[in-house]
Amino acid sequence: MSITIKAPMFPESVSEGTVATWYKKPGESVARDELLVDIETDKVVLEVVAPVDGVLQNVSKKEGEIIGSEEVLAVIDTDAKANTATIQSADTSSEMSTDSAPTLVEQLSPAVRKLIQEHNVNPEEVSASGKDGRLTKADVLAFLEAKNAQEKLTESTEAVEKTTAPVTKPQTVSPVVLNELPEIGADRRVEKRVPMTRLRARIAERLVQAQQTAAMLTTFNEVDMKPIMTLRKRYRDQFEKTHNVRLGFMSFFVRASTEALKRFPAVNSSIDGSEIVYHGYYDIGVAVSSERGLVVPILRDVDQKSLAEIESNIVTYSEKAKENKLAIDDIQGGTFTISNGGVFGSLMSTPILNPPQSAILGMHKIQERPVVVDGEIVILPMMYLALSYDHRLIDGREAVQFLVAIKELIEDPMKLLLDI
Repeated sequence: MSITIKAPMFPESVSEGTVATWYKKPGESVARDELLVDIETDKVVLEVVAPVDGVLQNVSKKEGEIIGSEEVLAVIDTDAKANTATIQSADTSSEMSTDSAPTLVEQLSPAVRKLIQEHNVNPEEVSASGKDGRLTKADVLAFLEAKNAQEKLTESTEAVEKTTAPVTKPQTVSPVVLNELPEIGADRRVEKRVPMTRLRARIAERLVQAQQTAAMLTTFNEVDMKPIMTLRKRYRDQFEKTHNVRLGFMSFFVRASTEALKRFPAVNSSIDGSEIVYHGYYDIGVAVSSERGLVVPILRDVDQKSLAEIESNIVTYSEKAKENKLAIDDIQGGTFTISNGGVFGSLMSTPILNPPQSAILGMHKIQERPVVVDGEIVILPMMYLALSYDHRLIDGREAVQFLVAIKELIEDPMKLLLDI
């Protein structure tokens, strides 16, 4: 019996997708619920699994081809037998990896297993960051990137030594000097062109749209992080033991932003044509980085969540983003966004609006600076805050007061806990 495999039904906001990766070849046997193919949309990566046991046949869409909602991908024959040559080839290619760590490999996702087999990577050499110590695709990619960088450095060192050192006395070159040297044998005419991923193209489209359609303005302030850092240090271990999640800074900013949004409803609204839509709920997007680009999963109804629930939601979304497991519902909607460039070392930046939202908060690096307090100069851990807003809807006074409200709540966190 033949079973037709179709692409999932895309939401109204997604018109089409691109076949990203096939994990099975025609003629190979597949098991029920085994991952067959990834479909990349402009929002998330959708996984298509096998509905039955059988043999994959008649693949109609190859990697890189466009596919529409519920369009046919392939056929699974439940009565056919797998191609023996194909299976033996697959077994041979994975022999080195599975022999080194058979138990570990069996626990890997199909995407990770394929990656380590293609590059002959021993999974035991890769540091795992996934839940319960599981190896993610991002872990393997980071390992390969570091390995390639080390190989290039070694090759460059050897090349420089051969071209610059006397035969009778080998000369070593320091890493500082190597960084200033051009790549040996580099050809300026060689260029590499790759198509933009759907997510990257969508990000570019929305960023340009935000700058062209909104009257965007940014106001800045700074916040003393010492009260939050002291509170976090004092209760960190007890918090983690009680709630099984680490206490970070983001949950405090989410709560502070929520309280500020309650005081200034215009910041929690959006423009729809000639109308202003005031949202009676607080769905805050938290920008997280993934290997495919920046994504913004949404924390729903944060006014009803505790710090522990917020932290737990953020951890879950971060793990899903790393493994390309975010669903479309996870990133749709939102009334306000928080972006933390400080985790990458940014001291100050101007965040761009996330349409149709009217404001976005930018957090930055915590840095000790001399600050005047009560007429005396003291050293405090300070963070610059940036609020970009749509001036068509939010007046400068409201924007400044909104940011000041966040600053005051962070500098006196007991107000958050006491709801005052």
